[in-house]
Amino acid sequence: MFEYNAQLGDAVFDYCRDRLSHPVPLDFGSLVAVPEKDLEGLISPEGKDPELILKFFKEKLAPSVVSIDSPGFLAFIPNAPTKNSLLFDMVVACSGLNGTSWLESAGVVEAENQALAFLAQRAGMPAGSGGAFVSGGSMGNLASLTVGRDVGRANRPDVPAHLLRFAISADAHSSIGKALHVLGINALLVETDDHRFTRANLEKALANDDNPESVIGVVATSGTTNAGIIDDIEGLGSFAREHGLWYHVDGAYGGAAIFSATHGDLLAGLRHADSFVVDPHKWLFAPLDCAALIYRNPTVARKILAQEASYLDILHTGDDENYEWNPSDFAIHLSRRARGLPFWFSLVTNGVDAYETAIQVAIDLAERTAVMIGGMDHVELVRPVGLTVVLFRRKGWNEERYTLWSRQLLADQIAFVTPTKWEGETVARLAFLHPDTTDELVRQILESMRD
Repeated sequence: MFEYNAQLGDAVFDYCRDRLSHPVPLDFGSLVAVPEKDLEGLISPEGKDPELILKFFKEKLAPSVVSIDSPGFLAFIPNAPTKNSLLFDMVVACSGLNGTSWLESAGVVEAENQALAFLAQRAGMPAGSGGAFVSGGSMGNLASLTVGRDVGRANRPDVPAHLLRFAISADAHSSIGKALHVLGINALLVETDDHRFTRANLEKALANDDNPESVIGVVATSGTTNAGIIDDIEGLGSFAREHGLWYHVDGAYGGAAIFSATHGDLLAGLRHADSFVVDPHKWLFAPLDCAALIYRNPTVARKILAQEASYLDILHTGDDENYEWNPSDFAIHLSRRARGLPFWFSLVTNGVDAYETAIQVAIDLAERTAVMIGGMDHVELVRPVGLTVVLFRRKGWNEERYTLWSRQLLADQIAFVTPTKWEGETVARLAFLHPDTTDELVRQILESMRD
């Protein structure tokens, strides 16, 4: 089991070279089912020929997976890892790295911290901000709100713990509500201004609330998943600073707009954040699973989240001040892969200018798509473009028709586009991210709705 099989290694490397060197296939997802009989007996006492199982993966399993890194993947939030990040992810996988602590992986921690510090600086957060790379925005939100809850309890000792609340909007990501549920914290659900959470909304909600002192934090979104809407990051942040509230910004998708020449200013209020999440595996071109979780004051997070056990004491014992920086101390995790390294490698090797350009490409494409839609008589915009998300409707279609259209696009290997709901209506949604998505593909998708 633990001896290197050179023949298998060559087969795996050949597969990876082929996957990396050719256009990414869209593939068919659940449109191509894997027959149950093909899976029977694969797990056996004696094991199977690994090259045959690699062939089985390539021919049977891979076609049943929609490739999230295809330029035609325009549903949900896509993923477009750079080739450098994918190659270095292979290096990480083969290197036996445990990204848990400074003691075990000082080199990993230093590189990941460099990337985190760069993101914090780009977001306008103060020197000394930092945290850890976690699996995704949902885990980052949970960790951040855990810290915010405990800070809020300390700041509001006269308010019963079960009455404490965070102010959020109805358009906050679903993981925010789930995190508050797990933490035993309620939500003050604030009405928005055309789905945008603003300082004025918050002030009005608190003025009309019977117990405003129970609100200990505010959660803003820099780019909602469904429509790309950026909340009033500046106004909400300044209010939180003025009133001693924990301020968390969920930028899992849209936080990457800090690299945009046209939209970066909309995120200037990130400088107020106590915690901030942005996912490199979304719009910063890293492989899954990688989210950057950054705190204004990491020491506060460490005191709340660091796990304590006798066998872990050595992780926090040493002359070097960096012994106080263990990635395991800043989120709800312990053992972790060095998931930030592929992003770090890609950022270092490709350069910041390339990132700025690639991010702007998707924003510009979304704006051109809006113009295309405006010039067609069978489709119309539902609302203005939000970052790289375009919501539009095919006049006269119902939910069933959108679903059939979506499945046909995938069956024809044109694109993966799924409908969504907007104010109760089923509509079409395009989420741009991959720099290789073309205007020609977008026009083909829009024209396919004429029938």
